Amino acid sequence: MDEREIAEFLRGQPGFFDRHPDLLESILVPHPHGDRAIPLTERQVLGLREKIRSLEGRLAELVGNASDNDAIGEKVHRLALALLATRDFAGCAQTLYLHLREDFAVPHVAMRIWGRTPPPGAAEGDAVAEALRLEVDRLAGPVCSPASSSPFLDWFDGAREHVRSLALVPLGQTRAFGLLVLGSEDAQRFYPEMGTLFLRRIGELAAAAVLSRL
Repeated sequence: MDEREIAEFLRGQPGFFDRHPDLLESILVPHPHGDRAIPLTERQVLGLREKIRSLEGRLAELVGNASDNDAIGEKVHRLALALLATRDFAGCAQTLYLHLREDFAVPHVAMRIWGRTPPPGAAEGDAVAEALRLEVDRLAGPVCSPASSSPFLDWFDGAREHVRSLALVPLGQTRAFGLLVLGSEDAQRFYPEMGTLFLRRIGELAAAAVLSRL
């Protein structure tokens, strides 16, 4: 019999080792982390221990992620309550920036609005090139990326040289009427593969607050 036939035989005889328990102790297999040979039963125990350690690590990761998500959810809730308490556009924008900087630790925040009329002198009403508006319209949702070469870096004025990663959060459901840009000096803070659920929720809150105050 060759190895394939032996394997097929054992798979077809699940009670084989029950009928021949002495074989479990006499069959020796290589140790997974050494050069010596060990009984098959010991190798099975080692394999189970490795699986348990892997599962424990995965569980710890899931618990950590759940805790992080709860903390972020609480911050989004605080932001929503703070935005509800504002009475005008200036207070809304100031509150949004304050929470993003202080609660979410995002050092650089910029927002532009078009198709609406912010109060005179508000930076949010500065002109936005048509090409940039079209680029925002093409976004299906929040997008995270490195900051290098992004045309939106200009919105940070003198701080643009310090920004290493960006999160672009379009404002508006069917058609964007503005864009919220979050900038970080950490190149890994906003990376392309990261989840954007909470960024989307922040964008929805910001859009609703802005529209109701213009």
